[in-house]
Amino acid sequence: MDTALRRSVLVVDDDAAMREMLISLLDEHSLRAVGAESAEAAVEQLRDHDFDAVLSDIRMPGRSGIELLGQIRELRPETPVVLMTAFGTIDSAVEAMRAGAFHYITKPFKRDAVLVALERAFERRALEDENRRLRRAVDRTSAFGELIGASPAMQEIYAMVRKVAENRSSVLITGESGTGKEVVARTIHFSGPRANQPFIPINCTAIPEGLLESELFGHVRGAFTGATTTKQGLFVKASGGTLFLDEIGDMPPGLQSKLLRVLQDHEVRPVGGMQATKIDVRVITATNKNLRDEMEAGRFRNDLYYRLNVIPIHIPPLRERVEDIPLLAEHFLRKHSGDARSSISKAGMERLLQRRWEGNARELENVIERALALAEGNEIGPDDLPPADDGHDTGTSTPVSLLKRAVETRLTLQELTDRYIEEVLQLTGGNKMQAARILGINRRTLYRRGEHHERPTHKDMVS
Repeated sequence: MDTALRRSVLVVDDDAAMREMLISLLDEHSLRAVGAESAEAAVEQLRDHDFDAVLSDIRMPGRSGIELLGQIRELRPETPVVLMTAFGTIDSAVEAMRAGAFHYITKPFKRDAVLVALERAFERRALEDENRRLRRAVDRTSAFGELIGASPAMQEIYAMVRKVAENRSSVLITGESGTGKEVVARTIHFSGPRANQPFIPINCTAIPEGLLESELFGHVRGAFTGATTTKQGLFVKASGGTLFLDEIGDMPPGLQSKLLRVLQDHEVRPVGGMQATKIDVRVITATNKNLRDEMEAGRFRNDLYYRLNVIPIHIPPLRERVEDIPLLAEHFLRKHSGDARSSISKAGMERLLQRRWEGNARELENVIERALALAEGNEIGPDDLPPADDGHDTGTSTPVSLLKRAVETRLTLQELTDRYIEEVLQLTGGNKMQAARILGINRRTLYRRGEHHERPTHKDMVS
């Protein structure tokens, strides 16, 4: 093994024979060991070198191992310390752990006990190093608030946010549900000159059509049944700031024309009113729909689309930027734990990386929050997380993801049908009798579909 890649251990013991025996043991197992005969000598070594772990006796002339531990916590706080003593008692064990020791073993000890303790110390050191790296990466993006990511796609979004934050042009943000479209909108607002003015979000699908017009434009008293007072609309309330219209693709057609007029004239007239009010509002919109398809279907106005889509920003789904998962997981961990000691184990992170994340960052946040509630200690492991094969694995498509891919790739109805049949056949292991029952069609019909469907086999004749 390359010397530069070997784990290093500082062995501290005033007993020369014990010290040399431990150095020899570690060397036999490809570890690089350096000896120190006292706490004072160990401190000198630690000032000049960074060790992956320290293995120290407790009872030594001069400063004890416990006192050395305190100095290590100040000098090299990230270095795990394993203490050993021939005078092991419950009291000294408790004192050692309270002082910050990673582990505690008593002499005489088996050789394997030392190796196992150090291996666990190395694992902890690696995990803490990775957590620090992730925290630094998260901190580097802290200027963008909760807009977290280091992937090339996210770097492009950061660059776009910097460019568009200073002007008032309309922005259309597209992406699947849960990708963070509102986070991008907020980041644009709070990164620009309107940061001290209102940011008002509204979901176009959350309010019935009859009330949405009143919410946006306001109304005068008596404009309709129940309008007992005059109400100021969100366009007026957001004046000087930003109005974020989420799920704009679901806005009713009748309301689309009125929104277009407001964007063109920069003034708004309340429902039932005659007096228009001038407004200075930046409009940012978002949708998880393909608005070009909506235009072709006659459900979305072409002129409104081009008015809104001055600056397009697309957020790719999380499954297409897997390198952002550790950063987001660390961000959500810090957001919901309130404990800097909380972490995700290597195995836990691997499980997160295996999931498909159909719900994107929103689903990841929910999983982290739930894992924190279920984890017994400060570390989230794979047992605290949902299994990777619960419908989100990358090996098999769910009906929802299949339909999304069909829309994204413009499959014809015939192509979608063939693709779905292939998925069901894969699910049943090629058993066409079972596949036909799932599909709700006659088995002979399934045999006749295309040249790739063979005649019945023995496997197909058993259910």
